This record gives sequence, C-alpha cells and structure tokens, in this order.
Amino acid sequence: MKTTMRLGLTASLLALATGAASADSTVRFWYHFDNADNPMDELVAAFEEANPGITIEAENVPWNSYYDTLYTSIVGGNAPDAAMVKMFAQPRLLEMGALEPLAARIDAWEGKADLLDNLLDLTKAEDGENYYLPVQYVALYLYYRADMFDELGLTVPTTCDEFREVAKALTRDTDGNGQMDVYGFGFRGAKGGHDHWASFTLSREGVNLVGGMENDAALAGTQFVVDLFREDGVFPPSAPNDGFQEIIGAFKAGTTAMTIHHIGSANGMVEALGDKVSAAAVPECGGGHWTAFGDESTAVFSTAEDKDAAWKWISFLSTAGNNTMFNEATGQLPVTKTDSAGWSLHPERFVKATMDSLPFAQLLPNRSETSDFVNTVWPVSMQRALTGEITAAEMNAEIAKLFGE
Repeated sequence: MKTTMRLGLTASLLALATGAASADSTVRFWYHFDNADNPMDELVAAFEEANPGITIEAENVPWNSYYDTLYTSIVGGNAPDAAMVKMFAQPRLLEMGALEPLAARIDAWEGKADLLDNLLDLTKAEDGENYYLPVQYVALYLYYRADMFDELGLTVPTTCDEFREVAKALTRDTDGNGQMDVYGFGFRGAKGGHDHWASFTLSREGVNLVGGMENDAALAGTQFVVDLFREDGVFPPSAPNDGFQEIIGAFKAGTTAMTIHHIGSANGMVEALGDKVSAAAVPECGGGHWTAFGDESTAVFSTAEDKDAAWKWISFLSTAGNNTMFNEATGQLPVTKTDSAGWSLHPERFVKATMDSLPFAQLLPNRSETSDFVNTVWPVSMQRALTGEITAAEMNAEIAKLFGE
C-alpha cells in the first residue's frame, strides 16, 4: 500500500477514536524503534493535520534504558502522556498507579472490531481491565544459515539434542588459523536474552518461573545453556555481554550460524543474505516447546493532562493503514485484521515460522516480579553463570527467590 494511500485512509479513520480531546493539547509519547527507518514523523504529521489543536511530541528512547527511564520518569512526576509498553511491565506500572484504564474507551471505539482475535485477552490485566492497546506482535523462532547447513549436510534441529550436535558441527575454524571464526549459535546474554534461555529451559515439564525453578528439569535446562558456552564452545566468547545488535550483526556477518529472534529481523536478514537465511520453530527441549509471544502495546498514563487526546493518538496507531506504516518500521506484524489480510512485507518462510510457533508461544508471568526478572535478575545471573562465577543451580535459585518459590 502506498504511503499516500495510507495517509488518506488515516484521515478518514480518525473518527474511530472516541473522546473529545481538549483544544491545544500536547501529547508526550515515548517509543523505541531499533530500525533507522522511522515513520513516526510521518504518522505524527498525518495525525496533527487531521486533529488541529493536538500536538504530538514523540521521543524515541533507547531500548536498553527504556524501562529504567520510564520508571524514573514516573517516580519523578515527569512521565509521558502515553508510551509503548510490554506485558512484563504492566504489574509494576499498575503498582505505581501509572496506567489509565482503557476498557471503556476500547469498547466505544469502532476500531475494536478490526483487532485480531484474542489480542485484548492476552494483554488484559489480572483484574480483568484493559490498560493496554495492542499495536504489534511477533513470535520468536530459530534463524539459521541455510547455506552453512547445506555445505555441511545438516538438517534443521527439532530437539535440544539435535540442536547441540548441529551447533557443534557449525562451530568451525574456516580459515585454518587455529581459532574458531564461526560459532553455532549467537546467544544473547545481555538484557533481552531471557527468551533464548527460556526456549531451552521453560519448555521442560514442570519448569515454571513461579514455583518451578529448583527442580531437576529446570536445572537441566539452565545447565544445558551454560554447557553450550563453557563446555561445547558453540557461543561466541562475547555471548555474556551480547545484546540485540550483536547477535543480529554476527549472524549477518556469518560469524554465527543460528540465533533466535522474530520476524522483525527478517527483511534485514534477507537484504544481507538473500536465500542463505531461513527460519524454523525453536527445537523441542525436555518434552515440550516454549517460545516468546512478543507483545507490544501502547498505554495512556494516569498523569496525562489530556487523556482523551492521548487515547486518540494511540488508537490512531492501531487503526488500519496507520498500523501497517508503524509496523513497516518495526518489522513486526500488524494487529488489525484489515492490515493482516494484505500483509506482504516479509518473505513467506518467516511468516510460516511465526505461524508454526504460535501454538506454543507464551507470555512471561503477569506479575510485578517479572520486570525485575527481565531487567536485572536474569541478565545479571545469566552473565555470572556463563562466566563461571555462579553455578546453574545458583542462577535458578536467584530466579526462584525473586518469584517467591
């Protein structure tokens, strides 16, 4: 769909957002886009043209400090009026009294009927209220270098045992200088890498962040990850500190042969590698599968000076046409039925890997402790376990302590 067509559709659909915003309102909006291709200025211009008197101040906050910055702003009385948010942060934001209830606005919004089924249920709070409006989603899967697999006669692993053997075979000294220059898997040991660990650990029977982290199955999962690095050497030496940019850059450069991420990286992968890259569901480990449902929503904050204007803006982003433009930049999938039906922005094999992963995709527990797990406990304990400072059992004990096991 051409941008000009989308903007025309944008103007006609603004009436779908309910609420009478005050004249001359300013909405401070925080978001995080990794990609350089950022359509936010265009979306803001379209919204402001169709809504005279409402100014949108959109700020792209770096992901690595996004939630620390958000929480600090709330405590300091300088929170944005609206922002992109994930489910792991919802309990803490509710404890802080930071979120405006949205269920009544969503129910009165004509755009509700165009949202994909179940998204509002997945993002609902424990009290049954909707504080989030979905804006994009993904499911994580395994990226692999098809050219390297073909070169070595390997098949895509479907179990953890197969994964280990394939990763070992892919870890090689290709230039004969006595040092490994290709590693089997690009592991994200820094913040955000809990989804990698979870696919190898939370898939196992009886393992759960709440009440299931100190059993034999949980220990086997974390030990499996640690051993891949310390015993098998299939992660790059930088893995304990690697974040998103590092794992994607290494995969594109050919220094890793597999990694885990979502469809947001697909087009960049194809641009760099063409048919050398493909995707599949993460392997089964310990009798089950686990992959992350990558949620992203927007919220209005309780301190917003003009909540109607803030709602009008976030509902605009989740309206057909606008939502396509938004997700063209993020590389994730649209939340509207209209945009989903015409989605052609990713090669079919990556869409298929997403759909194959949805039956076992899950969210982390919707509890206040989950924010600490994501931001501090997991990355710190994982780095310490990978470097040998603590054992796998001690790492699991840290997680169990956080969740009150």
